[in-house]
Order: sequence, then structure tokens, then C-alpha cells
Amino acid sequence: MNWQFKDTYKNKGQRLQLVSLLRSKGISDVRVLKAIESIPRHFFIDNAFEAFAYQDKAFAISEGQTISQPFTVAKQTELLELKKGDKVLEIGTGSGYQSAVLLNLEVELYSIEFRQKLHENAKFLLSKLGYKNFHLTCGDGSLGLSQQAPFDKIIVTAGAPTTPKSLLEQLKIGGKMLIPVGDNRTQNMYRITRISEDQIEKENFGNYSFVPLVGEQGWKDKK
Repeated sequence: MNWQFKDTYKNKGQRLQLVSLLRSKGISDVRVLKAIESIPRHFFIDNAFEAFAYQDKAFAISEGQTISQPFTVAKQTELLELKKGDKVLEIGTGSGYQSAVLLNLEVELYSIEFRQKLHENAKFLLSKLGYKNFHLTCGDGSLGLSQQAPFDKIIVTAGAPTTPKSLLEQLKIGGKMLIPVGDNRTQNMYRITRISEDQIEKENFGNYSFVPLVGEQGWKDKK
């Protein structure tokens, strides 16, 4: 990706407009809105799409993947009910934009990306932007990171056929996980709260569309 690290007054004005739009769509967490306002989303997409970076739309990135629309990023983040210092596992680093939003909320972030190129790009970009408290891994996100478990919160940014057992097991008692579950076109967004070792609470927040979660406990990689 050909990065040009320029953040202009026009870009900042466009972010303010985006925040206003997200607020009108129901996003109310001030911390999330401030994160969206502060992060230059155009850094995370190809230069050819820079003029459209602050529209509430998803865009294709490399490796056949996408950067989620800002509303989806904001909604998932808001539903996690993050606290400063939370230990968070993100499944699907992708462009790194969702990672940046999480890091703006001062969490300790662990993120897994299946595709090596995206992993390397996100690691470079997050470092370039000055973020510190993150740990990126290239591997099978459906299996989580058992060596770093348990996690306070888990966010899955790819659609799964079912909720991976490995991720549930790595969630703290009282912890919350956001995961889209369904077929490879549309999914329901679930918030799962782990009540005890063998009991969960499940809430449905409607239909979304994510790229498939590839891995042993997800979909098979077609490449």
C-alpha cells in the first residue's frame, strides 16, 4: 500500500461530519465518538479511495478483505462496554482501523490476523501512528490465543458459522464477546456474556455482513 501520512483540516472536518452522522444513527458512547473523530481513517485505505474515506461505507482492502463501515466499528466497540485497562482480544486485525479505535479507549490489545500481508501492514501502521499497548499475531483467529487468556473482552470482526468453542473458553467469567454468526453472506451480531464456567447470556443486535472467519473453527480458506 502506498501510504501518504497527511492529515488535513479537510480530513478533520470530514471526521466531525462522520461523528455527527454516527450520533444520529444511535451511537452515544462519547469515548467511541472521540476515537472516530481522532483517527485518520484515510490512512487505512488505498489512496485511490481517500476522497471517500469518511463516508459511512465499507471499502475493499488487499487480500480480498474489507475495512468495515464506521457505524459497524463504532457499534461493536460501544457494545463491548470497554473499561480502561481491559485485556481485549480482537479476531481479524484487517486494516488495523478497528484496532486503532480500541487502542484509543486505552485497552491492552491482542489481535490476530489470518493473512500475513494484512498483519504486517497493520503492525507498521499502528506503530507509525504511535500506538504502544498492542500485540499482533498472524495465525488462526478462530482458535484465539490460549497462552494469553483469559480476556475481559473479545471482538470478532469476521462472520463465523458458529461461535468458536476456543473463544468462549478464553473469555473471563463476566467478560463479553461480540461476534457475528451466520452464513457467509449475512450474520446476526451477538453479544455473549460469560456468566459462569458453563453458562452464557446471549443478546442479538441484528443483521450485519462481514467477510468469513477463516480457520479451524470457522470457514475453510478458499485460497
